[in-house]
Amino acid sequence: MTLYDQISEDIKAAMKARDKVRLETLRNIKKVFIEAKTAPGANDTLDDADALKIIQKLAKQGRESAATFAEKGRQDLADSELAQVAVIESYLPKQLSEAEIETAVKAIIAETGAAGMKDMGKVMGIASKQLAGKADGRAISVVVKRLLA
Repeated sequence: MTLYDQISEDIKAAMKARDKVRLETLRNIKKVFIEAKTAPGANDTLDDADALKIIQKLAKQGRESAATFAEKGRQDLADSELAQVAVIESYLPKQLSEAEIETAVKAIIAETGAAGMKDMGKVMGIASKQLAGKADGRAISVVVKRLLA
């Protein structure tokens, strides 16, 4: 079952359970999926890799919105946003710890023969592809900078 199909099934389950937060969040995810499927050049398809990227983007936007709301003193809106982020993140694979990211990046550095900060682009390109969906790009970047410095 594709991620798109899973979201559709979970919408039905959320309707039956009368879970408003989950239902609203899943409907929003499906809306974005449909927009991606019908975009020019998409050929009415959406594979799981692209769906995961969309879900990661939505989770990141939600976390940023919650931080902004909290900063402006609107904790009620921040809590609502964080509840939606929790639903979104349930569809993401388990994120790697910093130690696991460091192990993967060390292997990439050894494999590419990177020697300094001038090779950061090469290492980041490979690391971003290998760790896609498993680690945040910012976390990868921090580890790469630390190891190449």
